[in-house]
Amino acid sequence: MKFSVSTYSYSRLMRAGKMALTDCIRQAKESGFDGVEFVDFTPPQGMTKREYAAFLREECEKNGVEPVSYTIGADFLYGSDGDLEKEIERLRGEVDIARILGVKLMRHDATRGYDKADRGYKTFDDALPRIAEGCRAVTQYAAAFGIRTMVENHGFFCQESCRVEKIVRSVESENFGLLIDIGNFLCADDDPAEAVGRLAPYAFHVHAKDFHVKNGNAPHFCDGFFRTRGGTFLRGAIIGHGDVPVYQCLSTLIESGYDGYVTVEFEGLEDPVLGTEYGLATLKRMVASLR
Repeated sequence: MKFSVSTYSYSRLMRAGKMALTDCIRQAKESGFDGVEFVDFTPPQGMTKREYAAFLREECEKNGVEPVSYTIGADFLYGSDGDLEKEIERLRGEVDIARILGVKLMRHDATRGYDKADRGYKTFDDALPRIAEGCRAVTQYAAAFGIRTMVENHGFFCQESCRVEKIVRSVESENFGLLIDIGNFLCADDDPAEAVGRLAPYAFHVHAKDFHVKNGNAPHFCDGFFRTRGGTFLRGAIIGHGDVPVYQCLSTLIESGYDGYVTVEFEGLEDPVLGTEYGLATLKRMVASLR
C-alpha cells in the first residue's frame, strides 16, 4: 500500500499565495508521500490547461512522486446549463487532461442534487438513471486510455453509502468504481465503519480523513465547525486526532483485498504541512499493524 496527498490539503496555503501546485509536489516528496492527487486547477497565464498538465507531470517525475489521481467537479443534472451531452463532452475533455497528467484514476462528482425550485417530490432514485448515463459515457471514453473513473461519497446528495452503491451498480462497468472517503460519510450521518464495509468491493481509491464530532442537540458556538445534513457538528482533524474510525475502516479495506493508494485529505485548522505529515505517520503505523 502506498500513500499520496491531495493538493486540496494545501488549498489554504495556495489561496494565501504561499504555495503553488509545483510547491505542493515538492512538499509531498519532502513529507514522505509516494504520490500526489491533483484537484482541478487553472493554468498560469500564458499556458493552456493541457500544457500545464504536461508541466505538472514533468515536475512529478523530477521530484520522484507519482501522479495518482485527478479530481474534478461535475453535475449531470445541472452542469453545462443542464445539457447532459455537453456535460459529458466537458468531462471527456477532463479525461484528456488526466491522460496528460499521467494518472490512472479520475474522480468526478455526480450531482449536487435538485434545486429547491425543481425538487418537489423528486428523490435520489429519480436522478439515478441520468447520473448513471453520464457516468457510463465518461468511463467508456476513459477506458480507451487506461483511465478508470470514479464517483466519491461527496456533496450531501450523493454522500451516503447506499446511494453511491446504487450509482456504481447502475453504471455496470468494470472501469467504473468508487473513491471511498472514510470521513465524508459523517456529512450525511452515515456510520463510516458500516459504510466502508458495504462499499469496500467497489473501491478504486481511498481518502483518509478525520473529523472532530460534536452533538447537534445543544447550541454550539465554536468557530471552524460545519453541520451535517442531520445537524451534527463536524470540524476537520489530523488523522488519528478525531472521531472517525480510521483504523477500523483501513482494516476492512485491507481484508477486502484493497492494496491501492490511500490519499491524505486534510481539512483541519492546523498548519497543513504539519497536519498532512502527522496524518501520514499515523496511517503508516496503522497499516503496519494490520499487515
